[in-house]
Amino acid sequence: MPHWITTPAALLAHFDPKPARIGLDTEFIRERTYWPQLALVQIAIEREAEAEPVILLIDPLRPGIAEALAPILADTAILKIAHSPSEDLVAFKRACGVVPKPLFDTQQAAALAGIGGGLGYQKLVEQLTGVTLAKGETRSDWLRRPLSPSQLEYAADDVRHLFAMHDALDGLLGQLGRRDWLAEDAARTVANAENEAPERWPHLSMRSAQFLDAAAQRRLLRLLRWRDGYARDSDKPRSWILDNELAATLAKQAPSDRDALQRLLDAHPKAPRKLADAIWTALSTPLADEDQAPDAAVAETRDKQRLRQLQDAVAQRSAALGLPDGVLASRRWLEALLDHGIWPEALSGWRRSALEPALAPLLANRD
Repeated sequence: MPHWITTPAALLAHFDPKPARIGLDTEFIRERTYWPQLALVQIAIEREAEAEPVILLIDPLRPGIAEALAPILADTAILKIAHSPSEDLVAFKRACGVVPKPLFDTQQAAALAGIGGGLGYQKLVEQLTGVTLAKGETRSDWLRRPLSPSQLEYAADDVRHLFAMHDALDGLLGQLGRRDWLAEDAARTVANAENEAPERWPHLSMRSAQFLDAAAQRRLLRLLRWRDGYARDSDKPRSWILDNELAATLAKQAPSDRDALQRLLDAHPKAPRKLADAIWTALSTPLADEDQAPDAAVAETRDKQRLRQLQDAVAQRSAALGLPDGVLASRRWLEALLDHGIWPEALSGWRRSALEPALAPLLANRD
Protein backbone atom coordinates (compact mmCIF):
# COMPACT_ATOMS: atom_id res chain seq x y z
CA MET A 1 0.00 0.00 0.00
CA PRO A 2 1.49 3.39 -0.98
CA HIS A 3 2.30 5.86 1.79
CA TRP A 4 0.62 9.28 1.51
CA ILE A 5 3.24 11.80 2.63
CA THR A 6 2.18 15.25 3.84
CA THR A 7 4.98 16.33 6.21
CA PRO A 8 8.76 16.73 5.85
CA ALA A 9 9.30 14.47 8.85
CA ALA A 10 7.31 11.63 7.29
CA LEU A 11 9.28 12.00 4.06
CA LEU A 12 12.71 12.07 5.70
CA ALA A 13 11.88 9.06 7.88
CA HIS A 14 11.85 6.91 4.74
CA PHE A 15 15.40 7.99 3.85
CA ASP A 16 17.04 6.57 6.97
CA PRO A 17 18.99 4.62 5.92
CA LYS A 18 19.64 6.35 2.61
CA PRO A 19 18.85 4.18 -0.45
CA ALA A 20 21.32 3.73 -3.30
CA ARG A 21 18.61 4.34 -5.89
CA ILE A 22 15.03 5.54 -6.10
CA GLY A 23 12.31 5.42 -8.71
CA LEU A 24 11.01 8.90 -9.43
CA ASP A 25 8.04 10.45 -11.21
CA THR A 26 5.72 13.44 -10.93
CA GLU A 27 2.28 14.56 -11.90
CA PHE A 28 2.07 18.19 -12.96
CA ILE A 29 -0.35 20.60 -14.60
CA ARG A 30 0.67 22.98 -17.39
CA GLU A 31 -2.57 23.98 -19.10
CA ARG A 32 -2.82 27.57 -17.84
CA THR A 33 0.80 28.33 -16.94
CA TYR A 34 4.18 28.65 -18.60
CA TRP A 35 5.87 26.57 -15.90
CA PRO A 36 4.71 23.06 -14.96
CA GLN A 37 2.92 23.11 -11.61
CA LEU A 38 4.14 20.25 -9.45
CA ALA A 39 1.05 18.46 -8.16
CA LEU A 40 2.35 15.09 -6.92
CA VAL A 41 5.72 13.38 -6.46
CA GLN A 42 6.05 9.61 -6.55
CA ILE A 43 9.13 7.88 -5.13
CA ALA A 44 9.88 4.16 -4.98
CA ILE A 45 12.44 2.94 -2.40
CA GLU A 46 14.03 -0.49 -2.07
CA ARG A 47 14.09 -2.22 1.31
CA GLU A 48 15.93 -5.49 1.86
CA ALA A 49 13.12 -6.91 3.96
CA GLU A 50 10.45 -6.00 1.41
CA ALA A 51 9.72 -7.98 -1.74
CA GLU A 52 8.08 -4.96 -3.33
CA PRO A 53 9.39 -1.39 -3.33
CA VAL A 54 8.05 1.03 -0.74
CA ILE A 55 6.08 3.68 -2.64
CA LEU A 56 5.72 7.22 -1.39
CA LEU A 57 3.04 9.50 -2.81
CA ILE A 58 4.20 12.93 -1.71
CA ASP A 59 2.01 16.03 -1.61
CA PRO A 60 4.22 18.95 -2.75
CA LEU A 61 1.42 21.41 -1.98
CA ARG A 62 2.02 20.97 1.76
CA PRO A 63 4.34 23.38 3.63
CA GLY A 64 7.99 22.34 3.80
CA ILE A 65 7.73 19.41 1.39
CA ALA A 66 9.58 21.09 -1.49
CA GLU A 67 12.40 22.12 0.84
CA ALA A 68 12.65 18.57 2.24
CA LEU A 69 12.75 17.08 -1.25
CA ALA A 70 15.54 19.34 -2.49
CA PRO A 71 18.53 17.66 -0.75
CA ILE A 72 17.23 14.21 -1.72
CA LEU A 73 16.97 15.19 -5.37
CA ALA A 74 20.41 16.83 -5.33
CA ASP A 75 22.16 13.92 -3.55
CA THR A 76 24.51 12.46 -6.17
CA ALA A 77 24.89 9.28 -4.08
CA ILE A 78 21.28 8.37 -4.92
CA LEU A 79 20.57 7.25 -8.50
CA LYS A 80 17.26 8.60 -9.81
CA ILE A 81 15.45 6.23 -12.17
CA ALA A 82 12.72 7.87 -14.23
CA HIS A 83 10.96 7.56 -17.57
CA SER A 84 11.22 10.44 -20.06
CA PRO A 85 11.61 12.99 -17.24
CA SER A 86 12.50 16.19 -19.13
CA GLU A 87 9.41 18.11 -18.00
CA ASP A 88 9.55 16.55 -14.55
CA LEU A 89 13.04 17.99 -14.15
CA VAL A 90 11.79 21.47 -15.03
CA ALA A 91 8.93 21.06 -12.54
CA PHE A 92 11.39 20.05 -9.82
CA LYS A 93 13.66 22.99 -10.56
CA ARG A 94 10.73 25.36 -10.40
CA ALA A 95 9.29 23.92 -7.16
CA CYS A 96 12.41 22.75 -5.31
CA GLY A 97 15.21 24.80 -6.84
CA VAL A 98 17.22 21.73 -7.88
CA VAL A 99 17.32 19.23 -10.73
CA PRO A 100 17.49 15.52 -9.77
CA LYS A 101 20.80 13.82 -10.57
CA PRO A 102 22.35 11.46 -11.42
CA LEU A 103 19.67 10.23 -13.76
CA PHE A 104 18.81 6.94 -15.46
CA ASP A 105 16.13 7.56 -18.10
CA THR A 106 14.42 4.29 -18.97
CA GLN A 107 13.10 5.71 -22.26
CA GLN A 108 16.59 6.75 -23.36
CA ALA A 109 17.96 3.42 -22.16
CA ALA A 110 15.41 1.45 -24.18
CA ALA A 111 16.34 3.41 -27.30
CA LEU A 112 20.08 2.88 -26.85
CA ALA A 113 19.49 -0.80 -26.13
CA GLY A 114 17.69 -1.11 -29.47
CA ILE A 115 14.29 -1.92 -27.98
CA GLY A 116 12.51 1.10 -29.46
CA GLY A 117 12.62 4.87 -29.68
CA GLY A 118 10.24 7.12 -27.74
CA LEU A 119 8.44 4.24 -26.03
CA GLY A 120 5.79 5.20 -23.49
CA TYR A 121 5.99 3.97 -19.93
CA GLN A 122 3.07 1.54 -20.13
CA LYS A 123 4.34 -0.05 -23.32
CA LEU A 124 7.88 -0.45 -22.02
CA VAL A 125 6.65 -1.93 -18.73
CA GLU A 126 4.68 -4.49 -20.68
CA GLN A 127 7.63 -5.35 -22.93
CA LEU A 128 10.09 -5.75 -20.07
CA THR A 129 7.91 -7.19 -17.29
CA GLY A 130 4.78 -8.52 -18.98
CA VAL A 131 2.58 -6.34 -16.75
CA THR A 132 -0.27 -4.41 -18.39
CA LEU A 133 -1.00 -1.08 -16.72
CA ALA A 134 -4.22 0.94 -16.71
CA LYS A 135 -4.28 4.27 -18.55
CA GLY A 136 -7.45 5.74 -17.07
CA GLU A 137 -6.00 8.73 -15.16
CA THR A 138 -3.75 10.17 -17.88
CA ARG A 139 -5.69 13.46 -18.05
CA SER A 140 -6.66 13.65 -14.40
CA ASP A 141 -6.77 16.80 -12.26
CA TRP A 142 -3.79 16.20 -10.01
CA LEU A 143 -4.18 19.45 -8.10
CA ARG A 144 -7.49 18.46 -6.53
CA ARG A 145 -7.57 17.10 -3.00
CA PRO A 146 -8.24 14.50 -1.92
CA LEU A 147 -7.00 12.40 -4.83
CA SER A 148 -9.23 9.47 -5.73
CA PRO A 149 -8.22 5.84 -5.09
CA SER A 150 -7.82 5.31 -8.86
CA GLN A 151 -5.53 8.34 -9.08
CA LEU A 152 -3.39 7.06 -6.21
CA GLU A 153 -3.10 3.61 -7.78
CA TYR A 154 -2.24 5.04 -11.18
CA ALA A 155 0.41 7.28 -9.60
CA ALA A 156 1.93 4.38 -7.67
CA ASP A 157 2.13 2.26 -10.81
CA ASP A 158 4.24 4.96 -12.44
CA VAL A 159 7.17 4.09 -10.15
CA ARG A 160 6.36 0.53 -9.08
CA HIS A 161 8.22 -1.12 -11.98
CA LEU A 162 11.17 1.24 -12.42
CA PHE A 163 13.66 -0.95 -10.53
CA ALA A 164 12.85 -4.01 -12.65
CA MET A 165 13.12 -1.89 -15.79
CA HIS A 166 16.45 -0.45 -14.64
CA ASP A 167 17.90 -3.87 -13.96
CA ALA A 168 16.86 -5.21 -17.36
CA LEU A 169 17.96 -2.16 -19.34
CA ASP A 170 21.22 -1.63 -17.49
CA GLY A 171 22.08 -5.27 -18.16
CA LEU A 172 21.42 -4.87 -21.88
CA LEU A 173 23.45 -1.66 -22.06
CA GLY A 174 26.30 -3.38 -20.26
CA GLN A 175 26.30 -6.21 -22.79
CA LEU A 176 26.37 -3.69 -25.63
CA GLY A 177 29.01 -1.48 -24.01
CA ARG A 178 26.65 1.50 -24.06
CA ARG A 179 26.36 2.52 -20.43
CA ASP A 180 28.58 5.52 -21.14
CA TRP A 181 26.24 6.52 -23.98
CA LEU A 182 23.30 6.65 -21.60
CA ALA A 183 25.28 8.49 -18.94
CA GLU A 184 26.21 11.13 -21.52
CA ASP A 185 22.62 11.54 -22.73
CA ALA A 186 21.33 11.67 -19.14
CA ALA A 187 23.88 14.32 -18.19
CA ARG A 188 22.78 16.40 -21.19
CA THR A 189 19.13 16.08 -20.11
CA VAL A 190 20.03 17.28 -16.62
CA ALA A 191 22.14 20.15 -17.98
CA ASN A 192 19.32 21.26 -20.27
CA ALA A 193 16.96 21.43 -17.29
CA GLU A 194 19.51 23.22 -15.09
CA ASN A 195 20.25 25.78 -17.80
CA GLU A 196 16.67 26.01 -19.11
CA ALA A 197 16.33 29.22 -21.08
CA PRO A 198 14.21 30.54 -23.95
CA GLU A 199 15.28 29.45 -27.41
CA ARG A 200 17.74 31.96 -28.84
CA TRP A 201 16.30 31.90 -32.37
CA PRO A 202 12.58 31.12 -31.90
CA HIS A 203 11.68 32.40 -35.38
CA LEU A 204 13.35 29.36 -36.95
CA SER A 205 10.63 27.05 -35.65
CA MET A 206 7.84 29.07 -37.31
CA ARG A 207 7.13 28.01 -40.88
CA SER A 208 5.69 31.44 -41.73
CA ALA A 209 9.11 33.00 -41.00
CA GLN A 210 10.48 31.33 -44.15
CA PHE A 211 8.40 33.69 -46.27
CA LEU A 212 9.51 36.92 -44.55
CA ASP A 213 12.32 39.15 -45.74
CA ALA A 214 15.34 39.77 -43.50
CA ALA A 215 13.92 42.92 -41.85
CA ALA A 216 10.60 41.22 -41.09
CA GLN A 217 12.42 38.21 -39.63
CA ARG A 218 14.28 40.52 -37.26
CA ARG A 219 11.00 42.10 -36.16
CA LEU A 220 9.51 38.65 -35.63
CA LEU A 221 12.54 37.63 -33.56
CA ARG A 222 12.08 40.73 -31.36
CA LEU A 223 8.43 39.91 -30.77
CA LEU A 224 9.06 36.24 -29.98
CA ARG A 225 11.92 37.02 -27.58
CA TRP A 226 9.69 39.54 -25.80
CA ARG A 227 6.81 37.07 -25.69
CA ASP A 228 8.99 34.34 -24.17
CA GLY A 229 10.27 36.66 -21.47
CA TYR A 230 6.81 37.98 -20.66
CA ALA A 231 5.35 34.45 -20.55
CA ARG A 232 8.06 33.25 -18.18
CA ASP A 233 7.76 36.26 -15.88
CA SER A 234 3.95 36.17 -15.75
CA ASP A 235 3.77 32.33 -15.77
CA LYS A 236 1.29 32.32 -18.65
CA PRO A 237 1.29 30.20 -21.82
CA ARG A 238 3.00 31.89 -24.77
CA SER A 239 -0.13 31.68 -26.91
CA TRP A 240 -2.04 33.64 -24.26
CA ILE A 241 0.41 36.51 -24.65
CA LEU A 242 0.69 36.68 -28.44
CA ASP A 243 -0.20 33.92 -30.88
CA ASN A 244 2.11 32.98 -33.75
CA GLU A 245 -0.20 34.15 -36.50
CA LEU A 246 -0.55 37.66 -35.09
CA ALA A 247 3.19 37.87 -34.36
CA ALA A 248 3.96 37.04 -38.01
CA THR A 249 1.38 39.60 -39.21
CA LEU A 250 2.86 42.37 -37.07
CA ALA A 251 6.37 41.52 -38.23
CA LYS A 252 5.37 41.49 -41.89
CA GLN A 253 3.21 44.63 -41.94
CA ALA A 254 5.66 46.70 -39.85
CA PRO A 255 3.38 49.35 -38.32
CA SER A 256 4.94 52.78 -38.71
CA ASP A 257 4.03 54.04 -35.24
CA ARG A 258 2.14 53.21 -32.04
CA ASP A 259 -1.22 54.26 -33.52
CA ALA A 260 -0.72 52.05 -36.58
CA LEU A 261 0.06 49.15 -34.27
CA GLN A 262 -3.12 49.83 -32.30
CA ARG A 263 -5.18 49.68 -35.51
CA LEU A 264 -3.64 46.31 -36.38
CA LEU A 265 -4.40 44.99 -32.90
CA ASP A 266 -7.97 46.30 -33.05
CA ALA A 267 -8.50 44.34 -36.28
CA HIS A 268 -7.75 41.04 -34.50
CA PRO A 269 -10.39 39.88 -31.99
CA LYS A 270 -7.88 37.93 -29.83
CA ALA A 271 -5.14 40.56 -29.89
CA PRO A 272 -3.61 41.55 -26.51
CA ARG A 273 -4.62 45.24 -26.72
CA LYS A 274 -3.61 45.93 -23.13
CA LEU A 275 -0.04 45.02 -24.05
CA ALA A 276 0.14 47.40 -26.99
CA ASP A 277 2.81 49.61 -25.42
CA ALA A 278 5.02 46.64 -24.57
CA ILE A 279 4.53 45.16 -28.05
CA TRP A 280 5.43 48.46 -29.71
CA THR A 281 8.60 48.74 -27.62
CA ALA A 282 9.59 45.19 -28.49
CA LEU A 283 8.78 45.59 -32.16
CA SER A 284 10.71 48.84 -32.56
CA THR A 285 13.76 48.11 -30.39
CA PRO A 286 16.62 46.30 -32.16
CA LEU A 287 18.25 43.36 -30.37
CA ALA A 288 21.97 43.43 -29.75
CA ASP A 289 22.48 40.11 -31.58
CA GLU A 290 19.75 40.19 -34.21
CA ASP A 291 22.26 40.65 -37.03
CA GLN A 292 23.62 37.21 -36.13
CA ALA A 293 20.20 35.56 -36.48
CA PRO A 294 20.10 32.64 -38.95
CA ASP A 295 17.91 33.17 -41.99
CA ALA A 296 14.68 31.19 -41.65
CA ALA A 297 14.34 31.23 -45.44
CA VAL A 298 17.38 28.97 -45.76
CA ALA A 299 15.00 26.01 -45.63
CA GLU A 300 13.71 27.02 -49.06
CA THR A 301 17.18 26.97 -50.58
CA ARG A 302 18.61 24.05 -48.62
CA ASP A 303 20.33 21.37 -50.68
CA LYS A 304 17.65 18.71 -50.28
CA GLN A 305 19.70 16.11 -52.14
CA ARG A 306 22.59 16.48 -49.71
CA LEU A 307 20.18 16.36 -46.77
CA ARG A 308 18.80 13.10 -48.13
CA GLN A 309 22.35 11.77 -48.43
CA LEU A 310 22.98 12.63 -44.78
CA GLN A 311 19.73 10.97 -43.74
CA ASP A 312 20.57 7.84 -45.70
CA ALA A 313 24.02 7.68 -44.13
CA VAL A 314 22.49 8.04 -40.65
CA ALA A 315 19.93 5.33 -41.42
CA GLN A 316 22.69 2.95 -42.50
CA ARG A 317 24.74 3.67 -39.40
CA SER A 318 21.67 3.30 -37.15
CA ALA A 319 20.88 -0.07 -38.71
CA ALA A 320 24.46 -1.21 -38.19
CA LEU A 321 24.27 -0.22 -34.52
CA GLY A 322 20.76 -1.63 -34.05
CA LEU A 323 19.36 1.76 -33.04
CA PRO A 324 15.77 2.89 -33.71
CA ASP A 325 15.15 5.63 -36.26
CA GLY A 326 15.72 9.13 -34.92
CA VAL A 327 17.90 8.13 -31.97
CA LEU A 328 21.26 8.69 -33.63
CA ALA A 329 20.32 11.95 -35.35
CA SER A 330 17.03 13.71 -36.01
CA ARG A 331 16.24 15.56 -39.24
CA ARG A 332 16.40 18.86 -37.35
CA TRP A 333 19.93 18.16 -36.11
CA LEU A 334 21.05 17.23 -39.61
CA GLU A 335 19.50 20.40 -41.03
CA ALA A 336 21.45 22.47 -38.51
CA LEU A 337 24.64 20.63 -39.42
CA LEU A 338 24.05 21.13 -43.13
CA ASP A 339 22.99 24.77 -42.89
CA HIS A 340 25.76 26.00 -40.61
CA GLY A 341 28.56 23.46 -41.05
CA ILE A 342 28.92 23.18 -37.26
CA TRP A 343 28.12 20.06 -35.28
CA PRO A 344 25.26 20.98 -32.90
CA GLU A 345 25.52 20.15 -29.21
CA ALA A 346 22.93 17.40 -29.65
CA LEU A 347 25.34 15.59 -32.02
CA SER A 348 28.36 15.83 -29.75
CA GLY A 349 30.03 13.02 -27.83
CA TRP A 350 29.25 9.44 -28.77
CA ARG A 351 26.91 10.47 -31.60
CA ARG A 352 29.59 12.49 -33.36
CA SER A 353 32.08 9.65 -32.91
CA ALA A 354 29.59 7.25 -34.48
CA LEU A 355 28.58 9.56 -37.34
CA GLU A 356 31.54 11.70 -38.32
CA PRO A 357 33.34 9.05 -40.41
CA ALA A 358 30.21 8.63 -42.55
CA LEU A 359 29.04 12.25 -42.67
CA ALA A 360 32.32 14.15 -43.00
CA PRO A 361 32.86 13.21 -46.69
CA LEU A 362 29.29 14.26 -47.54
CA LEU A 363 29.70 17.59 -45.78
CA ALA A 364 33.06 18.20 -47.48
CA ASN A 365 31.64 17.66 -50.98
CA ARG A 366 30.09 21.10 -51.33
CA ASP A 367 29.68 22.60 -54.79
